[in-house]
Amino acid sequence: MNDKTLEAIGYTKTLSDIQSYARTERGKASIQNLKPMMNQAQINRSMQEIEESVEILKMSSSVPIHTVDDIEQLIAHAKKGVFIRADQFTRVLSFLDHCEKLKRFMKSKEHVAPTVSSYAFSIEDLTQLEETISGAIRHGHVDGYASKTLTDLRRQVSELSDKMQARVQQLARGNKYASYLQDTTVSERYGRFVLPVKKEYRAKVRGTILDTSSSGSTVFVEPEEIASIQEELNDYKTFEESEVERILFELTNEFLEYEHTIRLAMEVMHNYDVLFAKAKYCHAIDATKPTLTDDKTMHLINARHPELSYRAIPLSVQFGGHERALVITGPNTGGKTVTLKTVGLVNVMAQAGLLIPADAGSKTAIFQHVFVDIGDGQSIEDNLSTFSSRLVSIIQILEDANDHSLVLLDELGSGTDPAEGMGLAIAILEQLYQKGATLFATTHYSEMKTFAENTDGFINGSMEFDIETLQPTYRLLLGETGKSQAFEIAIKLGLHPNIVERAHDMAYEDHENYRERFSDEQLKQASFKRQIAINRYSGHKAKKQTGEVKQFDQGDNVTIQALDEMGIVYTGPDERGNYVVQIKGEKKTLNHKRLTLAIPASELYPEGYDFDIIFKSKTYRKIKKDQARKHVEGVWLEEEE
Repeated sequence: MNDKTLEAIGYTKTLSDIQSYARTERGKASIQNLKPMMNQAQINRSMQEIEESVEILKMSSSVPIHTVDDIEQLIAHAKKGVFIRADQFTRVLSFLDHCEKLKRFMKSKEHVAPTVSSYAFSIEDLTQLEETISGAIRHGHVDGYASKTLTDLRRQVSELSDKMQARVQQLARGNKYASYLQDTTVSERYGRFVLPVKKEYRAKVRGTILDTSSSGSTVFVEPEEIASIQEELNDYKTFEESEVERILFELTNEFLEYEHTIRLAMEVMHNYDVLFAKAKYCHAIDATKPTLTDDKTMHLINARHPELSYRAIPLSVQFGGHERALVITGPNTGGKTVTLKTVGLVNVMAQAGLLIPADAGSKTAIFQHVFVDIGDGQSIEDNLSTFSSRLVSIIQILEDANDHSLVLLDELGSGTDPAEGMGLAIAILEQLYQKGATLFATTHYSEMKTFAENTDGFINGSMEFDIETLQPTYRLLLGETGKSQAFEIAIKLGLHPNIVERAHDMAYEDHENYRERFSDEQLKQASFKRQIAINRYSGHKAKKQTGEVKQFDQGDNVTIQALDEMGIVYTGPDERGNYVVQIKGEKKTLNHKRLTLAIPASELYPEGYDFDIIFKSKTYRKIKKDQARKHVEGVWLEEEE
């Protein structure tokens, strides 16, 4: 089964989801390489292991699995002659501790997982190695009591260090250097005791400068009075480092003596990591163990595609035996493609030894190959059309398929002339059937429905569509030919029955009385729906038109494109998007599409500006002003356009 097929049905994504539960990089890599198997006993054993592991997880979700990646690296370094550092031995101790914890954990789970728990008991006793290492390593360092020699050396180092510190403190508080020091505080620089000497008195204090203050006013000097003690201390520290390395080399050699046992424990730990990653995933999707058939029959009960989780409508299908080819029809977005993917994925998951997302009692078959042609598969590199690209894929399937193949074909024959596409689809299905393949194919061609109905070994299936709700139910109905129901849906949506009957006459060359299929009340409701749809469409269209109108404010200077003149916006827009624009003292009505903003009014006029000065006559403004102050008998203010 090639990677393209596994990707198309969702198996690659399934492996990625399982990987997220693994704790080690090696475990993730093993899951990535998990392929479908043909050996029925091997598949059943894998499923049984996962079932037992799920039972363990129900009792305790915290399984003491330790990473093995770093232990592998430590073995590799040690075999090159490099000793394992003290801090690295803490990881070894952690691994050894987890080995014992895992054995105790599995011992307590024997009653629910006799097979899975027994694997832990193959880990040999590593307590002696753990005791040896823990006796020499403490808190990431070689313990002072790891050897008598190291104990004596560290005692000497401690005594000399105390002696040197006391001597420096004596010098700091004495009169000899009192006037040369910044203060009497004794500090350390690079692990050595120093005096804080004023810069100008550097020559007065004999010794080695180890550091300088940030301001440069103080130099930190190791006085020559402690040079002999420091030299002796350095020697003892060198002896101490040599002894630490000797101990670490000894521990590393001890560790390598257990290499075989450690590798066996690592393998067990790795297998548990992979196994419990599978179990956690299967438990998360409520998967169950199917029965494997050897006659290519399958019975899926409420199967779900994991990617859709509980949003998926469960698929139930019993198929195989005498009938090896299922032709599925139904509306777009009705679930045909999901059905193909679910059938393919569930069978591949089972062959990979995984539990499947379906109810208990389900049965799956074992196939040597699963071939899939779903989607347009367009090849950009080869500049092939959708139809050509898919045909290339199907030709390859025709060459490779045999009586141990499951073939899933989506919308076979689409993308070309309907008559020719239908003919090719039927011929391809016939050839695949003759080769013994188990077939699932989806189609829109009514001729293929008839072909499947009249051909031995073929069976029709359809995706159910609820004519009342006008929604697909996503349920697969076996033995039924899917009806397009386009005419019934059209009437339900409000299309006049006369038009539908005319369409039927043209499609089937006979007359059908659709009025008799619907009651007067149903036709009335359909008419009501039609009117609602018209109103919604009209409202949407008006809203869309209004939303596209350019918005101008009164006083905006605009350019009239056709006239190549400037104007000033007076009013607008109306329902058609027209504005009244004043051009050289004359007002003209222009559509917004002919106007382009030149200078906005906000940049030309102060806030509250009286635009009557621009758009109204002097007489109009005078009458308006007089009437604002008092009533003028016999004078009327007529609005100027």
